[in-house]
Amino acid sequence: MTTVCLSLFRFPTVTGRLWVLGQMALARLSLRQIPGLKFYKLLGTGSDAGFTPSPNTAVWGILTVWDDEATARERLAKEWVFNNWRSNASENWTCYLEPTAAKGKWGRKVPFETGKYESNAVIDGPMVALTRAQIKFRKTPDFWQRVPKIQEMVAADPNVIFKIGLGEWPVLYQATFSIWPDSTTMNAFARGNTPHGIALRDAYKLDWLVEYMFARFRLIGSEGTWEGKDPLERLKQPAPKAPKERKDKKEAA
Repeated sequence: MTTVCLSLFRFPTVTGRLWVLGQMALARLSLRQIPGLKFYKLLGTGSDAGFTPSPNTAVWGILTVWDDEATARERLAKEWVFNNWRSNASENWTCYLEPTAAKGKWGRKVPFETGKYESNAVIDGPMVALTRAQIKFRKTPDFWQRVPKIQEMVAADPNVIFKIGLGEWPVLYQATFSIWPDSTTMNAFARGNTPHGIALRDAYKLDWLVEYMFARFRLIGSEGTWEGKDPLERLKQPAPKAPKERKDKKEAA
């Protein structure tokens, strides 16, 4: 079972931020030598929860792909590069994911194998959405004018368990990572008649993208903390109820 890991690290001090900037080049050498590592990306993060051209220099990430969960957990626990990042960060958090659907490429590669899952499979339990887009330079104004409405919608959605914007390069290479309580709420946001769904369809129709990767995962575990707590604590609580529609009462004539 292919296992994908997103590890996030926080570096609140100037010294820590300078250190991790150097690691964006140096860590590649160590990662290339790790047995069983099928794919990796070193990622910056955005100052907001989704697509954003403004970087957050305090938070960085490593995305890795492994043959199975046991290998992923062993390598992340023992390999020097991950221990080095953890020892220099003020906190860290890792999600373990099983790919269930993937479309497109990342760096001209297909990084995620969905294995036993069919494209339209309905999967129980928490789900994760990863959307990565490499935007054509001449299309960036069209793309960025859609972003504020999408950001507002994500921020207002009570079903979003966790969200963060990721990127290999500001403006042109953008990604979002979000965790949802189930596939129904995730699909309603991503593909429905929403700002995100409309922008997604326009990205195809209006030819905005050089390359894209839209992937869905089953959340199989996590470890560490983020902002001093477990971000998945909300999954142990009852799901938020949808607001009831208000109906105006008409007085009888």
